[in-house]
Amino acid sequence: MSYSKPNASPATMSRNRVAAAPQSGICATCLDGCPGPCEVGRSALRGREVLYPQPYSKITAGAEKDYPVDLSHFNIQGTCVGAVGVSADSDRATFPAVDISTTVGAKEKIKMKVPYFTGALGSTDIARIHWEPMAIAAALSGTLVVVGENVCGMDPQAEFKNGRVVRSPEMERRVKTFQRWHNGYGGIIVQYNVEDGRLGVPEYAVEKLGVEIIEPKWGQGAKDIGGEVKLPTLERALQLKSRGYIVLPDPEDPVIQEAFQQGDFKEFERHSRLGMVTEDGFHQEVERLRRIGTKHISLKTGAYRPVDLARAVKYASDAKIDLLTVDGAGGGTGMSPWRMMNEWGIPTVYLESLLYQYLKQLEKKKAYIPCCAMAGGLSLEDHIFKAIALAAPYIKAICLGRASMTAAMVGGTIGEMIKRGKVPPEIGKYGMDVEHIFILASQLKAKYGKDFEQIPTGAIGMITYFDRLNAGLQQLMAGARKFALKHISRDDLVSLTREATDVSGISYVMDTDKKEAGKILGQSAGGGNGRARQTQSKRKGAILKEKEMVLA
Repeated sequence: MSYSKPNASPATMSRNRVAAAPQSGICATCLDGCPGPCEVGRSALRGREVLYPQPYSKITAGAEKDYPVDLSHFNIQGTCVGAVGVSADSDRATFPAVDISTTVGAKEKIKMKVPYFTGALGSTDIARIHWEPMAIAAALSGTLVVVGENVCGMDPQAEFKNGRVVRSPEMERRVKTFQRWHNGYGGIIVQYNVEDGRLGVPEYAVEKLGVEIIEPKWGQGAKDIGGEVKLPTLERALQLKSRGYIVLPDPEDPVIQEAFQQGDFKEFERHSRLGMVTEDGFHQEVERLRRIGTKHISLKTGAYRPVDLARAVKYASDAKIDLLTVDGAGGGTGMSPWRMMNEWGIPTVYLESLLYQYLKQLEKKKAYIPCCAMAGGLSLEDHIFKAIALAAPYIKAICLGRASMTAAMVGGTIGEMIKRGKVPPEIGKYGMDVEHIFILASQLKAKYGKDFEQIPTGAIGMITYFDRLNAGLQQLMAGARKFALKHISRDDLVSLTREATDVSGISYVMDTDKKEAGKILGQSAGGGNGRARQTQSKRKGAILKEKEMVLA
């Protein structure tokens, strides 16, 4: 069995002519004369363009690799006995009573109404276009929203002085959109990489825009290198090279300029530099962020090798940061090389299992344990429950990157269809306007009054998706009889395969509850072994007393 699908994928708009050899992905019979619809064939024509999912910057993309162990290899345990976190009363232990709020932070906690937040929305067009609905939805839902890398550097209207950003209308738009709708829960995180650090983005965000949470980024689960975007004009390529970015091919080369102008290629690539993590450098940077007034510090790390995860855990503990987000391989992104997304990094279940082991080691040493969040291909309520349980009690929230954007994009698309009066029949069965199609629209309108008109349908879609997650998570937790997130534990899961047990340490389903079940089954009817032994003991006591009386 091959876990990968090499050489042909909808992500790269490539396909095989006939059935493929499973290892190479090349057609079993590669025909001379074929125009080459596969990735190898397209690469012969377009080269490095075929590295990336297509159409670039207009999509998100998730890895196709089917890992040996993923969250579907675990099931959630239910029980019909008792309740934890509420009295064991059928009238009180109902699923709407489940508390799914959470907090993250070290000294001062950030309160969140829900235990999940958005992935980072960086400098790509798709992130820029959908920022407003996603930021509004996050603010109204009481959770975190993350501004990703390179936003200031990519802002065409940004102003710089001595190589440092002094004004960025795009970053300002993003921050103010969230702040306008913020209701006291959650917050806005501004992320930064090597380029952002050199441009002074953290200082600008904190000192000029009032951002309270800053997140240095080591990486993500989709790629092992810095962010990429495509640039459609020579002017943009020259502008970004002047700001210090790596731009390929070199827009200053006259040969390249001529080739671009005559249409030999249509886009330049902008790349970010690799970060170079050191222990001293990390702690110095955390102290610097605190000196400039950063209230909360988060760290985002990716699917690197285990020793790098150990570094992240130890450094985060020593620095007493507020949040550590760990992103497993297989997550979704629209700007990562396709084969890297599939073939690089440690998948989510494996990475989270290591995270649990490392945090457990620190806890035994009585070290500070940072609040942790898990990311990497998660989308629905069972994923949220399982990801919290797999490394319980350390996981306080889940990062939903691609899923949050999907909800916002669908909401926006349907909103545009409503405006044009071209609602497809499968949607039109609900109605032809916002209030009939979006099930929560009437409630939102009643709650926000005139402000409802300012809420984009993309935001309504994401809020409605979140509401589904809330109800689904409450139902799963009620079934496990856990009525607050803090009560979810690793024994709320069972492994369905021995391999899943080997990876995670979660009990194999056929070994779970063996002792407890044995005790129950060993009891006799009408009271069990314990009661029988008690009765037998009383009888023996009575006989001994009789003997003593006779001897006396």
